[in-house]
Amino acid sequence: FLSVTEDLVRRRAEHNNCEIFSLEEISLHQQEIEKLEYLDKWCRDLKILYLQNNLIPKIENVGKLKKLEYLNVALNNIERIENLEGCEELNKLDLTANFIGELSSVEALKYNIHLKELFLVGNPCTEFEGYRQFVVATLHQLKCLDSKEIERSERIQALQNYPEVKQKIREQEQAYLLKRAREKEEAQRRMQERKDKKQKQMESKLGFDSPDSLENKENHQAEGDGEQKTWRTVEDDEEDRRFWEEPTLYTPESRLETHRYIEEKRRAKDNTKESKKRERPLQTLVTAEGKVLNVNVPKLHFSLKDDEENNQIILDLAVYRHLDTSLLDVDVQPTYIRVLVKGKPFQLVLPEEVKPDSSSAKRSQTTGHLVVSMPKAKEIILAKQKVSTSIKHSDGNTLQKTARSVQVEKLEVDPSKYSFPDVTKIIQEKERIGQGPIRLQPEKITETKKSYVDFENNDEV
Repeated sequence: FLSVTEDLVRRRAEHNNCEIFSLEEISLHQQEIEKLEYLDKWCRDLKILYLQNNLIPKIENVGKLKKLEYLNVALNNIERIENLEGCEELNKLDLTANFIGELSSVEALKYNIHLKELFLVGNPCTEFEGYRQFVVATLHQLKCLDSKEIERSERIQALQNYPEVKQKIREQEQAYLLKRAREKEEAQRRMQERKDKKQKQMESKLGFDSPDSLENKENHQAEGDGEQKTWRTVEDDEEDRRFWEEPTLYTPESRLETHRYIEEKRRAKDNTKESKKRERPLQTLVTAEGKVLNVNVPKLHFSLKDDEENNQIILDLAVYRHLDTSLLDVDVQPTYIRVLVKGKPFQLVLPEEVKPDSSSAKRSQTTGHLVVSMPKAKEIILAKQKVSTSIKHSDGNTLQKTARSVQVEKLEVDPSKYSFPDVTKIIQEKERIGQGPIRLQPEKITETKKSYVDFENNDEV
């Protein structure tokens, strides 16, 4: 069963910097808690405690919380009111939708002199004849019951009829306790049946090696994993349908059984996922024929750039910014690059051969991207390099030719030596006054200004 753990309390104490000794309010609702413990030792200063929608069967280990003002244990499996005498400051108690049938246990709240509000709606005891009168007459300090204020006249009347109401309540309570005993027996029987059924299923699975069944097993395997998976799913669905459609009474036992069933299914599903994860075949990076594949298991954005100026190929891999560099493993090969990101392979075939020994990998401090520079194996000699090498390894005649050729290139700029038509003078210039952008025609604008006779240069304008 699940109980209150220190880790759970600390996680729920985020508003108090995860400190639990000085905690005044905590919410532990919907945590599937089946036993209430430790809170009176760890959180002595608690004033507000939320425990609704759990599987708590009994109020316990809260008696030392002397500062506790509000306790909410709605939607649990509580059957009687007890162990609250030590909560001296308790003024509000919510027991909505529990299984309290022992209404006489409400007498335990007499010692909580500051108790003003009590909620018992949704409990079996609220169906008893004289329920409200009994509670009002028993708890004199109470101001409000089930969200309805207790008036003075109602209390006087309840006290007048108290002896006979109390007798009626006792009789109904006894009848309810007998009914609960039968329900517990029925729940025990159902649980035993379920265990026996499960045991038979396990035995039938283990005894699946008889000649006939072995043949069936082989046939099933031959059908393929897809169909086998479907068969299993149909069986599970059938079991689910039977469980949820079977009529049962709403009792603490049935509520607990439902929770156990859901938990069991969830655990089985998790185990299946885990086994599938373990059985998952390794990612094929290189085929049997030796062909390298392009793979992107981590699903990262990337760009591959051909830097012709520096004669290298650059890979920019968009690695997560906060990922530690120790979780990256870069392997550059002449024809491909492989990067392991948290063990997940990213592999890319390169457009041409590179030098692995001269390659370098860097991380961007701003974006976190991984940038791998890989120099190409084939060196491309640029035009400038050609000129310099020819000068370096040539005799005097070649030098003169080179100088002459350079001189010719310079002279080609001279208009007299220019052999091509001048495209700048193809279109004849036209008089354009007040047309087009002013900034392109400064001379024309000057002429335009001169044409105005009455133009005055006013400095104030």
